[in-house]
Amino acid sequence: MRKVKKVVLAYSGGLDTSAMLLWLKENYGCEVICFTADVGQGEELESLRDKALRSGASRIYVEDLREEFVREFIWTAVKANAIYEGVYLLGTALARPLIAKRQLEIARKEGADAVAHGATGKGNDQVRFELTYYALEPNIRVIAPWREWNFKGRADLIEYCKKNGVCVKASVEKPYSIDRNLMHVSFEGGILEDVWAEPPEDMFILTKSPEKASDTPQEIVISFEKGEPVAIDGEGYGAVDLLAKLNFIGGEHGIGRVDLVENRFVGIKSRGVYETPGVTILHVAHRALESIVMDREVMHLRDSLSVKFSELVYYGFWFSPEFEILRQMVEQTQQTVTGDVRLRLYKGNVIVLGRRSPYSLYKERIATFEDDKGAYNQADAEGFIKLQALRLRLRNTE
Repeated sequence: MRKVKKVVLAYSGGLDTSAMLLWLKENYGCEVICFTADVGQGEELESLRDKALRSGASRIYVEDLREEFVREFIWTAVKANAIYEGVYLLGTALARPLIAKRQLEIARKEGADAVAHGATGKGNDQVRFELTYYALEPNIRVIAPWREWNFKGRADLIEYCKKNGVCVKASVEKPYSIDRNLMHVSFEGGILEDVWAEPPEDMFILTKSPEKASDTPQEIVISFEKGEPVAIDGEGYGAVDLLAKLNFIGGEHGIGRVDLVENRFVGIKSRGVYETPGVTILHVAHRALESIVMDREVMHLRDSLSVKFSELVYYGFWFSPEFEILRQMVEQTQQTVTGDVRLRLYKGNVIVLGRRSPYSLYKERIATFEDDKGAYNQADAEGFIKLQALRLRLRNTE
C-alpha cells in the first residue's frame, strides 16, 4: 500500500470525523489537515478550530462557502424543480460536491497526496464525495475510514473518542446522525431506524410542529429574477440572508418537515427525516410563477427531465457531462421567470394567493368564461378535437 504523507480530511467536528482524525494519525502515521466548509450549519466554528488542533490536526481550514452554496447549488435545484422521489429536496446532496471541490483545492495548495471523508460505506455521501474527487482530480488517493476500520458502529466511536479525550455531542442513548446546512437539517440512524416510530419532537431544530406553530397566518410576497429569489415583501436580500429569513419564517409556521424512506444509490432503503422550511416555500412560489410565464411544452420537457436532474444530484454526478447539459437547459428555461408570488403561510401549509409577471403568457381576455369579444373562436375546437380523435376512431372503424 502506497504510503500517505499528508491527507486533507473533510472535518465536521462530529462523532465520525473526530474519530477519523485520531484514527488517520494512528493508522497511517501521516500529517492530517482538516477542512471545514461553512455551508450554514450554525456551529461555533472557532471552537471547532480549537478542537481539531487539540486532537492532532496540523492545520485546519474553516471557509465560508455559503454564498456559493446558495447561488450555484440551491438556486439551481429550485430552478430545476429538483425533488428526489417526489419528496426529498436534496439539502445534503447539494452540499457535498461543493465541499469536495474545495477540499481538493486545499489538497493541491498543501501538496497533500490524499483526501479523506467521513461518509459510511452504506450511504450516498461516499459516492458524492468520491465522484467529485475523481471527476476533478482523477489520480487522487481517497481514504474512506468507514470502509477500512474495525469499528462496528457509532457506539464504538463514542468509546474510542472518550478513551482519547475527545469530547463529542453524540451519545449511546441518542445516537441519531444530524447534518445541518443553510438549506436544511437532516436526521437519520439510531432511533429513527424503526420506520414505524414517530420522530421525537425535541429532535427538530428549524421548525415548530404545525400544532404549535403560529395561530395567525402570514402573507408574504416573494420576487424572482430569472428564476432566482431576490426579495421578500419588496425588500431586496442577498442570497444567504434571503434563505435564512425564509427558514425562520417557515419554521415559525411549521413548514418543511418531511419523513421518508428513500432509495439510496447503493441499493439500501433508508429513513430520513428532514427540515427544509425556506426552500419548501421557494419551490411552491417558483412553480406558481412558472405557471404563468413558461411555455407549456418547455415546462413539460423540463419537468420530464427534472426526475433525471434530481437523480444525478442525489447520486453525486454534479460534475458529469450529462448534468452540465441538463443544467444549461434549465438555465435557458428561466430567462422569463421574473415576477412576484403572493403566499399565505399557515400551520405547515404554503398557499398560493396570486402571481404576476411582465412576461406573463396568461391572457385574461382569452381565458375568460365571459364575453371574450372574439379573442377566441370556440368553433375552432371542433376540428381540433376531431383531428386528435382520428387515430382513436380508426382503431374501431371497419
